[in-house]
Amino acid sequence: MPSKFEKLMNGADGGLALLQVLAENSFDSVLITDASVAGKIIYANKSFKKLTGHDPSKIIGKTPRILQGPATDSNVIARLSDALKSGGKFEGKAINYRSDGTPFIMYWRVLPIKVGKKIIAWVAIQREGSVI
Repeated sequence: MPSKFEKLMNGADGGLALLQVLAENSFDSVLITDASVAGKIIYANKSFKKLTGHDPSKIIGKTPRILQGPATDSNVIARLSDALKSGGKFEGKAINYRSDGTPFIMYWRVLPIKVGKKIIAWVAIQREGSVI
């Protein structure tokens, strides 16, 4: 017998409402890109703006590469690219840049969003780190 949570998630309206509340109120930045090779941004939450300075409404259709700059580690980006190509998950950290050009260390986790076996989008959960 399905739990109340499973019933909520299986109902399109309840599941969508729950995901919206989670994403919009997360302390972490949430960024969703489409599954195209370009990986265009289709969603960013309020915490993304707080972390990066980029207004979510103005980055839709762009790629997360807007966060990269001269000190972004190309080896980390290559590992991310390999994970995306293989349909796997990724976890890493790199120097990224805010909208004003200020560098910061970002930890992030990227996971595929699947319907059946088909990847329809990618979700990145991001937070600021410090040098240790």
